[in-house]
Amino acid sequence: MSNETNSTNQPSEQSIALFLQTGDADKLTDILVEALYEAFRTLEDEIRLDTVH
Repeated sequence: MSNETNSTNQPSEQSIALFLQTGDADKLTDILVEALYEAFRTLEDEIRLDTVH
């Protein structure tokens, strides 16, 4: 499994803290859901690569 991360799609601690301070839960939820989808896509890609060998 690769330990590389794509920081462009990951929510920063600062952005999460800002959303928590402003109470804008919808935007925070969107960021966290997108990060979760990206994690699933990464795992799916790695599983596909592992099954080819």
